[in-house]
Amino acid sequence: MAAALALGGCTASPPADQPPTGRPVPAGGLRLVAFDSCDEALRQIRAAARAAVGPWGLGPNHDMLRFSAESGVDGGAAKAAGPASTPDFSGTNVHEAGVDEPDLVKTDGRRIVTYGRGVLSVVDPVTRRQTARLALDPAAERFSGQEGNLLLHGDRALVLLRAGTVPKSAVPGRRPAPGMVGQARLVLVDLAAAPRVVGEYWIDGRMVDARQVGATARIVISSGHRLEFPQPSGKRTDAQRTAANRAVVDKATLDDWLPRYEVRDSVRTVGSGRVGCDRVSRPAGFSAASMLTVLSFDLAAPALGAGDPVTVFADGDTVYSNGQRLYIANDQRWRAWRAPSPAARDDGTEIYQFDTAAGTPRYVAAGSVPGWLINQYALSEWDGHLRVATTIGDRWGRGNASQSGVYVLRADGPTLKRVGAVTGLGKGERIHAVRFIGGSGYVVTFRETDPLYSVDLRDPAKPRVTGELKINGYSAYLHPAGDGRLIGVGQDATDRGRVTGTQVSLFDVADPARPTRIAQHHVAGGWSEAEHDPHAFLYWPPERLMVIPVRQPGVDTDRPDGTKRQPSGGVLALRLGDKSFTVAGAVDHPGSLADGGEWAPIRRSLMIDGVLWTVSDAGLKATALAGMTSLAWVPLA
Repeated sequence: MAAALALGGCTASPPADQPPTGRPVPAGGLRLVAFDSCDEALRQIRAAARAAVGPWGLGPNHDMLRFSAESGVDGGAAKAAGPASTPDFSGTNVHEAGVDEPDLVKTDGRRIVTYGRGVLSVVDPVTRRQTARLALDPAAERFSGQEGNLLLHGDRALVLLRAGTVPKSAVPGRRPAPGMVGQARLVLVDLAAAPRVVGEYWIDGRMVDARQVGATARIVISSGHRLEFPQPSGKRTDAQRTAANRAVVDKATLDDWLPRYEVRDSVRTVGSGRVGCDRVSRPAGFSAASMLTVLSFDLAAPALGAGDPVTVFADGDTVYSNGQRLYIANDQRWRAWRAPSPAARDDGTEIYQFDTAAGTPRYVAAGSVPGWLINQYALSEWDGHLRVATTIGDRWGRGNASQSGVYVLRADGPTLKRVGAVTGLGKGERIHAVRFIGGSGYVVTFRETDPLYSVDLRDPAKPRVTGELKINGYSAYLHPAGDGRLIGVGQDATDRGRVTGTQVSLFDVADPARPTRIAQHHVAGGWSEAEHDPHAFLYWPPERLMVIPVRQPGVDTDRPDGTKRQPSGGVLALRLGDKSFTVAGAVDHPGSLADGGEWAPIRRSLMIDGVLWTVSDAGLKATALAGMTSLAWVPLA
């Protein structure tokens, strides 16, 4: 622990008047360099911030300009492994097999672990009873939306909380700057007996995402500066405000930028510090407004430790990993919103590649593509090439200049070099869903109708569109179902593009030149969480069963007992035939929490030993697939 916490130290400092220098990070990357010393780090960070700060401050909420090289700085359903007695179960629906993603419920077949409203709950799927409850954030128990996500390994659960109160010991004598997001909090819980907290880790910033391979969890944190600029005065000119803000930058220290962390065991703080200067790198051009930190934790270890941080002066909002490599992408979406013209809205997506095969993540390369991403499914690595689907033009629907494309990149030294591209997809539309399967890609664009494009990516240098299908509505999530079948979940729409409710489509993509829709199911007025969060989607191949939560508006009329009908928030279960859907049934939960509180829709579904479990804040229900009959209701007390 002492060695790990020593990462907050600095290396020897050169003379203050030494010109800008930097040590290339092994394998390089967009001229990504590490700082030679803490003094040199502070000098370069101040210089970058000075050039980028404007009359209203520094960062995406202000008039930020990028600091370029000319300014003086060198130029992202599995079967359980284990004993034969372990029942079959469905894991979290993830992008890449073997790379787990955080979600609000996890199971290893022996237990179901959920987190909601500040409480970690454990349910035994055999006795169908809640066996444990551990309050981790009592203030969140009475409010919906105050949720965290989980990762699970053996008898350990890592709870990822996206925000929290800054511990006093972590920030002595300081208060967060107005633009700060707060802190991310990681809680390691031992589940071997009664759940107990064995460690906590707090760090400045917000949780972007996480990935887990085996016992190793990689957590991506985005943090900002802690500079406190003077409140703008109407009597000052922009030049005067900028000068005052630069004066703040000139007095700032590394503590105003580098992420701080605190490590706790079950009862006390065992160490605190900030990310060390030797763990921080920057590209040739940066603004000093934001940082990305990748943390690594061994969930099988006795304690969390200092997280082995690696920090880059960059921003990011999308994480993708295939286990061997982790990519973080930043699509500059705030720039697109503020841009005065369509041409200015076409800032590209920056992509950073890290090697995560073993040990500390190692920066490998960086690159960029035009346009912006819809989500992590717009990224996929295959045969050493990264495929990226983006939309360029106006993402906010203010014009007809948008179109989409697929770009193929490969690491060439420090650069993710473009080796091929196919563009011009869905002119006047934007991407709603992407799925890459081996050497093929499927892209859905939409404005009034839904073109589903088939893209042949087997030759990275010459990707090409092989087929196109136009139907009303769109798919927001695509899921492979084997045998040349693809499931789409989204919205049906009229000929003019007005959405009319949840649409589930079954596509035959066996012939890449002729993709067809062979089945459709429509829920009038419906909406599914699976449209924007694929973790809400369940496909269980042994039963060819698809389950999604579907919400429908209720009828707001008085009942005889004086109550009003709540919106429906159950799940829809469909079985896939060769060319059809068959409704297997539906599941509903009690409409309110155990304490008589607010409505709690079903959020997740999972399978354990042939039983369908559905999860809401109110509790879990076990349902037999035969006839979709209820077996047990387990309220989360």
